Amino acid sequence: MTTEIDRPELYPVSFVRLSLPAFASIALFTGAAFAAGATAPADNRAPAVSVAAATRAELREIVQLTGSFVAREEILINPEVEGFSIVEILVEEGDTVVAGQVLARLNRESLDVQLAQNSAQIARAEAAINQATASVAEAKANRTLTAQQLERTQTLVRSGNATNDLLDQRIFGANAAAARVTSAENALGLAQADLVLAQAQRRDIELRLSRTEIKTRVGGIVSRRAARLGAVASAAATDAMFRIIADGAVELEADVAESTLAKLRIGQPAQIDTNGSVERLGGRVRLVSPEVGRTNRLGRVRVALTSGQRPPIGSFGRAGVEVARSEGVTVPLSAVFFQGSQVTVQVVKDGIVETRRIVPGLRADGQIEIREGLSVGEQVVAVSGSFVRNGDRVNPTLAKTQ
Repeated sequence: MTTEIDRPELYPVSFVRLSLPAFASIALFTGAAFAAGATAPADNRAPAVSVAAATRAELREIVQLTGSFVAREEILINPEVEGFSIVEILVEEGDTVVAGQVLARLNRESLDVQLAQNSAQIARAEAAINQATASVAEAKANRTLTAQQLERTQTLVRSGNATNDLLDQRIFGANAAAARVTSAENALGLAQADLVLAQAQRRDIELRLSRTEIKTRVGGIVSRRAARLGAVASAAATDAMFRIIADGAVELEADVAESTLAKLRIGQPAQIDTNGSVERLGGRVRLVSPEVGRTNRLGRVRVALTSGQRPPIGSFGRAGVEVARSEGVTVPLSAVFFQGSQVTVQVVKDGIVETRRIVPGLRADGQIEIREGLSVGEQVVAVSGSFVRNGDRVNPTLAKTQ
């Protein structure tokens, strides 16, 4: 039987010249090469992962506080005398006042009458003192005279020139004169006591008169005025006549969790946001309460404003307090894997993944400080917990910076 290979006109000359064994070798080589190339080239391709380079940067840990603005010290002004109507109000809410300034005046007509009566009592007491003083002087002179007469009579009686009756009269006269001196001195003491009483009453009236002028003992800003013209002043009123923000000092008061409270210290700087204001206000932590509520586990913090602006009392505010600052090696927070007490990152070097333990530091703005275990420039897997393990080969792709 004649085959196609026996017909040389059907094939190129070069092919016809090949021997059958040579053709078989070519066929075997081609099949082996196809079989080897048919294994998946994709199995040898490393997976791509996003990596981030460790950089050196400064981190600031900011604690956010929310609360209301309050006066650092609010002074309550109440009347110190009662039963007098308000006849004049000299300040309004928002006014700035100084120490000793008169805020309002009360009706003082009845006290003026009492003062006039007291002036008459003092004059009368002084006159009584003068009269009693004169009586004392007269009684002492009479006592001296009677004493001299008694002495002469006693001499005459001893010489027999005077009777015992006369002696008895002289003794009686001397005793009466001494009694009149005592009586006059008692009258003088009583007049002096009346004067002291009248003078004390005068001081009381003058004090009450001075208190009809409602004054502030400290300077500041009037935050509230409850006083009304014609109202009767009373210290037992539910609301104070005036409320003064001492020295105009306003603070942000906030309640924070006990874990946050432990980070706060007096003097830490803060930036304060207020409703209706675009600019931030400067401030510093002034007070950190040493006590935490047993029921809500919250502690009180006050941030004093260092700028001249004063938000309204009771308005809402938010403060960012810088509690720590550090400069060191940083990576994205997402690159760090926390598992109990073990903290790791996945370092990529020459396409090989290495799981490495690190010592973390501050965390802020999506970054975390690495205090030990990582150097600047080393690349880490951008998202911890990815499907790569220690020793895996990967194709690192630099993640985009936010």
